[in-house]
Amino acid sequence: MPSKEVAIKNSAVLASFLLVVWGFYRLLFQLPEEVEEFFVKPVIWLVPTFFLLWRERSGLASVGITLKNLFPAIYFALTLGTLFVLEAMIINYLKYSKFDFGSFIGGKPLLISFVITFATAVSEEVSFRGFLFNRVWFATGREWAANLVTSIIWAVIHVPVTVFVWKFDLFSSLVYLFLVTLFQKVLLFLYQDLCMEQIKLNRVTLLMR
Repeated sequence: MPSKEVAIKNSAVLASFLLVVWGFYRLLFQLPEEVEEFFVKPVIWLVPTFFLLWRERSGLASVGITLKNLFPAIYFALTLGTLFVLEAMIINYLKYSKFDFGSFIGGKPLLISFVITFATAVSEEVSFRGFLFNRVWFATGREWAANLVTSIIWAVIHVPVTVFVWKFDLFSSLVYLFLVTLFQKVLLFLYQDLCMEQIKLNRVTLLMR
């Protein structure tokens, strides 16, 4: 794991990279969702994350990935996918007064929508909850500050999709971004609960350096 200075520097580098590159991608391209979540997002989000890990000479444990919590993390991602699917089912029912499992989310079958959501969760969890949150928390020494900073970045990074892809009006965009920020805080709470033992171990190791 890096020093505090390197941790905050790399957090700023990754956040800036994602805000700029992912924002321009949303502005310039709109590929099929399967291509975006299985290929584009891992390249833009995970490649720089793992590159910074390599530069730090940090292990996967520093982003919360260990054999001990591997299966709980998978269950966590599956749970998130299930929650997203259930939420979409409710919205679909309220909108059309029926459940349509054949054309479920964006014209995609239920299983495909679930798998796409799982792939999304992996990229986002490793980059945000794993890399950014842990390093901002370590650098600031304040859990609430790390939560606030990463939640704000999380909201800002979702602005391009609301403007360039979904073309929401101002009110709808603000409501969506508020919900996204709130959801981010819930995810951070769940992530902390899942990986707290490893997070504490990482912090103790860092403070001893």
